Amino acid sequence: MNKPSIYGLTFEQLTDWLGERGHRKFRAGQVWEQLYRKRVSAFSDMTEVREDCVKLLEDHYEIMTLKEHTKQEALDGTVKFLFQLADGNLIETVLMRHKFGLSVCVTTQVGCNIGCSFCASGLLKKSRDLTSGEIVEQVMQVQHHLDQVGKGEKVSHIVVMGIGEPFDNYVHMANFIRVIKDHKGLAIGPRHITVSTSGLADKIVEFADSDLNVNLAISLHAPNNELRTRIMKINKAIPIEKLMTAIDYYLDKTNRRITLEYILLKDVNDQPEHALELAELVGERRHLANVNLIPYNPVDEHSQYQRSSKETITAFYDTLKKQGISCSVRLEHGTDIDAACGQLRSKQIKKAQ
Repeated sequence: MNKPSIYGLTFEQLTDWLGERGHRKFRAGQVWEQLYRKRVSAFSDMTEVREDCVKLLEDHYEIMTLKEHTKQEALDGTVKFLFQLADGNLIETVLMRHKFGLSVCVTTQVGCNIGCSFCASGLLKKSRDLTSGEIVEQVMQVQHHLDQVGKGEKVSHIVVMGIGEPFDNYVHMANFIRVIKDHKGLAIGPRHITVSTSGLADKIVEFADSDLNVNLAISLHAPNNELRTRIMKINKAIPIEKLMTAIDYYLDKTNRRITLEYILLKDVNDQPEHALELAELVGERRHLANVNLIPYNPVDEHSQYQRSSKETITAFYDTLKKQGISCSVRLEHGTDIDAACGQLRSKQIKKAQ
């Protein structure tokens, strides 16, 4: 039976676990430093921790549970990792380079059940949630890659936007955030962490009430129920009115800005009337909302959708701006290495079949 990842424990959980087994609190601090500051890859490398504590950890946990299956590097420095989990499943993690630092996009589930009709990551249905340890380890594997390159670079930003719906794996997602935020470890600031959801209204409310205090992005992609239901089946269960009520609760409770993600699909949701309708939907929330326009990455399996032209994207952007809506166009990363989320995983699974 596979042992769980040590990365799945928050500092408080590690402290309690060791304390129940006769170790004082400072011992947890030593272990934590070895994991996240010294970044050891084996318990035997924890030379500054007492031998009996190391043996205890070895008996119950693993450090590295993911194996690198495939790695692709784009011309712009983006690196896409395909990791194999202990049970043989494959997940994707992406390292992206920005002017403001290095961000890692992590996966939270094996497959996805949300069923967005344009999305490559949802081509394979969800088979299970990832544990918090498996999510943290994605970041650590990328950081180990950077350490091996030897340029002294460090992961500075996290986006929870990989395969799966993060709020459908809420407990493990929340523990993951607590681990990577911890100031004694990776110390990634809350404002440098963004979680994306397709719109699970009850979880948005729970997120607002939590102590996580990180950024929220909503995958909106359409300004009305008819169109959103056509491209995102989740809208049948959680229509826009219910979603916006949850968003209003979040904005009132946190007073934090949110991002509304809007993928532009040629002749589907990219016309001037859609931009005007989107501006009306944002309405009085505009002071705390930014619309992020996303050029579509075409995939073979969803040939019914095409990328909007640059002219159409610019016109949509300009229309929103004229309506007083804060908006931006997402910069693309790794366009030469299966840029669409889930695409690399799907291709590897097809090869194996």
